[in-house]
Amino acid sequence: MNQRPLVAITDYLAEAGPEKAVLDAFAEVVLLQTTDEADVVARAADASVLLVFHDIKLTERSIPHLRQCRGIVRCGVGFDNIDLHAAGRHGIVVCNVPDYGTEEVADHALMLLLAVARRLVATDQALRDGSWDVTTIFGAPRLRGKTLGLIGCGRIGTALALRAKALGLRVVFYDPYKPDGLDKALGIERCARLDDLLPQAQFLSLHCPLTRETRHILNADTIGRLPRGAYVINTARGACIDLNALYAALETGHVAAAGLDVFEREPLTDERIRRHPRVILSPHVAFYSVEGYIEMRTKGAQEARRILLGEPVRNPVNLHCLMNPRCAVPRPSPPEAP
Repeated sequence: MNQRPLVAITDYLAEAGPEKAVLDAFAEVVLLQTTDEADVVARAADASVLLVFHDIKLTERSIPHLRQCRGIVRCGVGFDNIDLHAAGRHGIVVCNVPDYGTEEVADHALMLLLAVARRLVATDQALRDGSWDVTTIFGAPRLRGKTLGLIGCGRIGTALALRAKALGLRVVFYDPYKPDGLDKALGIERCARLDDLLPQAQFLSLHCPLTRETRHILNADTIGRLPRGAYVINTARGACIDLNALYAALETGHVAAAGLDVFEREPLTDERIRRHPRVILSPHVAFYSVEGYIEMRTKGAQEARRILLGEPVRNPVNLHCLMNPRCAVPRPSPPEAP
């Protein structure tokens, strides 16, 4: 009897119910529960597929030793913890699950925007402290007619744009990687340059992946181009913002307030940000809902199943550097119809 292929779940999970429901008929599923890539090599060098979450990094130190690996599936949207080029050089396709948390992250970003604009935490805390002072909300702006700037207009940015429009916000985005016409399809506006977006963004929300280009895309210089009193929301990746620069802008009042779900170093240890009265925080949870969490894990397992069955993967993210792929990949898309 031929041994069944191995699918190894590297990190984060303590049980594999949704994954086994999808994969049990095709593969042996094992939980490694490790954040050490050397441990992955030691225990799962013969795995056909790795299901990877966000607590581990896979780099050139480990990827060349995964000689049986056909694919690495990042069970989540971001994939900056996997060396795409190292995987590509060795024929390993890297995939993600790009759509599971679209609604949740957009909802969370909107919640942070409303909370900072409407002084939710400050008014709640004042009341709990025994105060009844309406001046706590003084300075809160009307949203209708204000400009929301988006850095990145993929699935989540699009979902937030539609929500914001319903509140009467004017929505403008910067995303050099989206095709022409997206602005017309959504009924929003587009800026060709970040420098054109920033001065008009009274509210700014980040929805871009973390790359060399977007690391610290909000820094002392770019924050300085925002209008004075702007609000900053980040549910993308923490390293997209230089936290020192954001803190300095909060202190001067150039940034009125910030709502942050992600941080360059997690857990958050920066006490200046943790205790700042005009910052609302959540611990990298924008992705989560009961339904979304199951969807993320199920879709990650389904991508692994496609790899095992020789079907083309649906969500590869390293085709640009993939050489001699060990699994089936999609054909190039035809030109879009007019």
